[in-house]
Amino acid sequence: MTEAFIYDAVRTPRGRGKASGALYSVTPMALAVTALAALRDRNALDTAAVDDVVLGCVEPVGEQGADIARVAVLEAGYAETTAGVQINRFCASGLEACNMAAAQIMSGQSEMAVGGGVESMSRVPMGSSGGAWAMDPQVAFHTYFVPQGISADLVATKYGMSRADVDAYAVESQKRAARAWAEGRFARSVVPVKDINGTTVLDRDEHIRADTTMQSLAALEPSFAKTGEALGFDSVAIQRYPEIERITHVHHAGNSSGIVDGAAAVLIGNKAMGEKLGLKPRARIRAFASIGSEPTIMLTGPSFSAEKALKRAGMSAGDIDLYELNEAFAAVVLRFMQALDVPHDRINVNGGAIAMGHPLGATGAMILGTLLDELERTGKSTGLATLCVGAGMGTATIIERV
Repeated sequence: MTEAFIYDAVRTPRGRGKASGALYSVTPMALAVTALAALRDRNALDTAAVDDVVLGCVEPVGEQGADIARVAVLEAGYAETTAGVQINRFCASGLEACNMAAAQIMSGQSEMAVGGGVESMSRVPMGSSGGAWAMDPQVAFHTYFVPQGISADLVATKYGMSRADVDAYAVESQKRAARAWAEGRFARSVVPVKDINGTTVLDRDEHIRADTTMQSLAALEPSFAKTGEALGFDSVAIQRYPEIERITHVHHAGNSSGIVDGAAAVLIGNKAMGEKLGLKPRARIRAFASIGSEPTIMLTGPSFSAEKALKRAGMSAGDIDLYELNEAFAAVVLRFMQALDVPHDRINVNGGAIAMGHPLGATGAMILGTLLDELERTGKSTGLATLCVGAGMGTATIIERV
């Protein structure tokens, strides 16, 4: 099997996903183009050598609709021979896009490809594309559907995480993200978003709240208590998990991922094409995996997908130097650490989506780039990126520096 190498990774800063956010005036097309153009320009890339661009996008409707990847390829000035495809694996879409690009390389069907993602949550709100899972009563009934926030609180309840536990994790995420920005740890990968006049619109993550404390978080009411109790979703979850007497609601806006806008792109290719283009590989992709998990609790998939990828790579959890797990909710990361016995100083060392936000379709590619940068900064070798996924799934990717 042909080896797949990562040659570069870029991302935009994350802008608050609301009308007052810095990127609200920037279309999702412009976000995707920013990432693709940066990948091309900083590598002096002959885009005719790029066989395909795979972009994750979770709400592919309106101005994010149709095949945003192909049109972004054309808008970014890539060769018209470069194909483009949009894919959706909910929150793991960006990482799945990178895995699909890598699979093309490994199978020998492509020589150079781009994986990445885009989401403008301020312009195309979460849930815009609908779907039978939540909207069709028959489907919802058979799958014991509950909103993700209920699932997060179910994870915390089932695995013994208190409000203090999840808040403490959130405070640390904010501290780590603020420190990472202060020390320039994201400088290699973050490319500024500019308007049509070339004026910088945003050049750093906008969602971070460095002054967050346990006291400030304690003032926030649980976000999902009313949904669970008044609308009956707690009862649905307890039907699926009868060992739970009642769900303790511990998650709120301060210990859950932020709603933001952003895009990312990762250049992946084989060794021969990299040499032909004069590019130096930064890492090889050792293994990747996606799994299905129980859909009501929904958010426990990362450990299972990590274990599957580790098995494929002939590795164990202890062989991984650094982990990146999307901070959809604090309990997701705490459960992953618990399940695989991962110490906190080896996971999300530069903070995560609680502090910086989660642009749904782009996050997976963003954390893969963050993982690579941190491996290089610290001189470490192996890393694993993973995300929980709606409807009960997980996706994971293992990389090794070269």
